[in-house]
Amino acid sequence: MLSLIEQIKSGRLWDFPGGVHPPENKHQSNQTPPAPATLPAELVLPLKQHIGKPGDLLVSVGDTVLKGQPLTQSMSVFHLPVHAPTSGTVTAIEQRTTAHPSGLPELAVVIQPDGQETWYQHSAYPDYHLHAPEALIDIIRQAGISGMGGAGFPTAKKILSGLARTDILIINAAECEPYITADDVLMQHYAREIIQGIAILAHILSPKLIIIGVEDNKPEAIRALETAATDTNIVIRVIPTKYPSGGEKQLIKILTNLEVPADKLPADIGLMVQNIGSVYAIQRAIIHGEPLIQRVVTLTGAAFEHPRNVWALIGTPIRHLLETHHYHPDKRLPRLIMGGPMMGFTLPHTDVPITKTTNCILAPTRKEIAPNQQEIACIRCGQCADVCPASLLPQQLQWHAKAEEYDKCETLNLKDCIECGACAYVCPSEIPLVQYYRQAKAEIRTRRQEAEAAERAKIRFEEKKARMEREKQERENRFKKAADNRRQAMVKESGGQDAVAAAIERVKSKNTQAKSEAKPAVAAAIARAKAKQEAALQSGADEPDNREMMKLREARKRQARARQAEKEAEQNPDTSVATEQDSDGTQKAAVAAAVARAKARKAQQQTQPAPDETPSDATDSEPEAAVTPQDPKKAAVAAAVARAKARKAQQQAQPVPDETPSDATDSEPEAAVTPQDPKKAAVAAAVARAKAKKAQQQSQSSSASDSEEKE
Repeated sequence: MLSLIEQIKSGRLWDFPGGVHPPENKHQSNQTPPAPATLPAELVLPLKQHIGKPGDLLVSVGDTVLKGQPLTQSMSVFHLPVHAPTSGTVTAIEQRTTAHPSGLPELAVVIQPDGQETWYQHSAYPDYHLHAPEALIDIIRQAGISGMGGAGFPTAKKILSGLARTDILIINAAECEPYITADDVLMQHYAREIIQGIAILAHILSPKLIIIGVEDNKPEAIRALETAATDTNIVIRVIPTKYPSGGEKQLIKILTNLEVPADKLPADIGLMVQNIGSVYAIQRAIIHGEPLIQRVVTLTGAAFEHPRNVWALIGTPIRHLLETHHYHPDKRLPRLIMGGPMMGFTLPHTDVPITKTTNCILAPTRKEIAPNQQEIACIRCGQCADVCPASLLPQQLQWHAKAEEYDKCETLNLKDCIECGACAYVCPSEIPLVQYYRQAKAEIRTRRQEAEAAERAKIRFEEKKARMEREKQERENRFKKAADNRRQAMVKESGGQDAVAAAIERVKSKNTQAKSEAKPAVAAAIARAKAKQEAALQSGADEPDNREMMKLREARKRQARARQAEKEAEQNPDTSVATEQDSDGTQKAAVAAAVARAKARKAQQQTQPAPDETPSDATDSEPEAAVTPQDPKKAAVAAAVARAKARKAQQQAQPVPDETPSDATDSEPEAAVTPQDPKKAAVAAAVARAKAKKAQQQSQSSSASDSEEKE
């Protein structure tokens, strides 16, 4: 049995399922070589023109740039730089509408050309055989080359994935999309450069077999390639015209009968597929040192007066191409489609720029391509499933995509859809199936990105929490270790005894001792009370003698009232009757009693004058001494009463511990003030002073009346 390579060399071809045969309409634009487009007034260069992330900006507004100068820098194989297509000045870095079905704006660099075409420094490598494959791959990456067939996958990344494991190198020259002839004219007029680019790839990948797959509707291109590849081992295989034979997996099936598994790349089965435009860009980057700054674009459709292909600078506004190539829009239905009629999309306006993946601008009239009709309900004819080249179920996929059941879309392998448009082309209900699939893919991709971001955030949070716990534990360990070190140092200083533990024991013993020690008087009273209670119990008395306990309670009550009186005196100093500066109620009562005794002694001295003293010696300036000796009996009685009251007040202010409330008698109610309340004691002293003063005044008045009678 022949091996696969032998079968391919023998000329055998295979087929893929499905496919359609729409009108080709290629002859309008493939009859003339591509002409250079004129320089526009401005160039709009989106930073992202490939699958992956955009590079980092290297320029700012107002900078002067040269032709071929990188505007962004790539940090990985998924980051492709963008270069200035010509020399000029950066006039803006802002959001501009780009070539995408969504019509959303993206960040772009706007350059105003100066017309000088001054080149930036660049290096050519015509002797590429002397360089390692890795170095050549890096040159391809720095040139910003991506898949120019429409996918936009970074070429350097694709080559790197198949390095040292590519058995068959396939060059995709099928260009199956109707109307598009960019690759066709490129092969017709640049076949030698394309073969040289294939040789560069062969030097990098070292494949066992190289195949160029080209459809049979390109006879001029086939002859040019065969002429250029005369002295090479490249196999040029002409395949039947069938849409979408230019798809990567479909072309692999036709040429090798191999199928790429789901979620796998062709490199995983030993295959590598490169577009014919990408091969030409590789040749320009290696041999001439030119980055990807221009490409061939097909301007076709009945709205163009002369359809043809042009060399357009990357970033050229479509408006400029329309104005310079005789575009006459259909007044009733003006339309511009970027790409072909099967896989292209309608542009929102004419200011959209040419990008690395733009291969065609289609301007049809309403007679040439009928406008989309009103979508009606699916009739379940099954034609969409018959023509699907990926053997999917378009009808079910459309149902689930419309119902936003994206998990079921993934179950039905929506990701394998190449968006060729064959299903929509044959649909009798005019259902735009591809639009449903694109929207579902975008939503699935967005949700996956959000889920991945949430998972990353969760991982970061858990790692942060673990780090904080770890730092907390380390901090506690450090504190514990430091405390242990200090304790050990203190033990060494104290001669082997733990100073902290000794201090804690001393505090505990001190608290215990303080609790065990009571006041001597209170302890003695409690002991006496307990002794009396024990004696009463032993003698058989019914009721124990609680007088000691009562005295103890009364003493505590007096102390509490004294403290309360001190607080009230501090809060309301004006309510005090005695001296306000003294805060102790007992001292106030003692002072009042002392004053009363002093006045009583003075009154007694005045009642006993000296022998040589006459009543006339008494003056009005000393009324308290104006007591005549005519009634010594009354004066003596008054003085005695005052002294007695003063003594009693003093005794009540200083009670003995065993004094009981029963000692107070009713014989002198004015003096029956218990010493428990300092305020009452002060009042009692004041009353005693008032009575003594009144007695003195009465003695004075009686002496005065006696003297009047004698006169």
